[in-house]
Amino acid sequence: MLVRERIEEQEYLLLSPLAAKSREAARGCSQEECPFRSKFQRDRDRIIHSKAFRRLKHKTQVFIISGDHYRTRMTHSLEVSQIGRTIARSLRLNEDLTEAIAMGHDVGHTPFGHSGEAALQKLTGHFAHNEQSLRVLRYLEKGGAGLNLTREVEDGIIHHSGSVQPFTLEGKIVHWADRIAYLCHDFDDSMRAGLLRAGDLPPLVQKRIGTVTSQMITAMVSDIICNSEAGDDIAFSEAISEAMEVFRSFMFERIYHSDTLARERRQGVFVLEQLYRYFMEHSSSLPVEFQQRQETWGLQQTVVDYVAGLTDSYAVQLFNDIFMPPVGGMVR
Repeated sequence: MLVRERIEEQEYLLLSPLAAKSREAARGCSQEECPFRSKFQRDRDRIIHSKAFRRLKHKTQVFIISGDHYRTRMTHSLEVSQIGRTIARSLRLNEDLTEAIAMGHDVGHTPFGHSGEAALQKLTGHFAHNEQSLRVLRYLEKGGAGLNLTREVEDGIIHHSGSVQPFTLEGKIVHWADRIAYLCHDFDDSMRAGLLRAGDLPPLVQKRIGTVTSQMITAMVSDIICNSEAGDDIAFSEAISEAMEVFRSFMFERIYHSDTLARERRQGVFVLEQLYRYFMEHSSSLPVEFQQRQETWGLQQTVVDYVAGLTDSYAVQLFNDIFMPPVGGMVR
């Protein structure tokens, strides 16, 4: 028996009947299976080894101008994975599928966080990072060949946000693990930046979730595990669900849409807008691999794919190279 076959057998023996099983997973294009890894393990590995995942280390979570200890999109993805795996293991659901979805859920994010996403939405009429994440992994990675992920992983990625729920419980876990992670860790980063104090949290949040980051995560993870154990869905209790909505509204008002970070947001948006307009007018300046994609995807989509894929630092470097005059000496 191959190692992969033993892993597949163990899933039926050890996991909940409600768990997704890797043997039953399907890909868009059939291919020879790995002798050692299940389909979901292989998907996770493909995502982690992708260029899009590597770029997340230089993409903003919330704070564009930050120090060494603030979250990036990559550390956020790792934290979502850790939270998601804890929930999945406790509920006897598929950890490998949960991890694969978590690792890939944000690879379509623009530079400069949600401000960049809003900028591309305004410029194009439609842009959503969850859709771009799926697009990156399905069509753009591996020189345009895509990663050929399973439908379970793709579904969890595109539906980790938005109104449509994933069809697997593992996908639903990532949806909620993402929210737990960004609320708690963005709050932690905001305290590090001196923008918030623990006592600023609404009383309902302090009472039901807490004020210390690790304890807040534990409170929400414990609640979702206990509340989901006996059912066929992933959900919080009414008390924690209410507190999380209050917490989320508080973070949007005080941090995500705050006047304090408005200057950073405007700067990021300006850089992204100028790069988009420049490449729409000078498509020959795009990297060769993107120029070659225009026939398939059209100019606008190709420019969006390129600009959305930039890291914060490279976007600023490109902006300087294109628009800023060289500094050093006067031309005589």
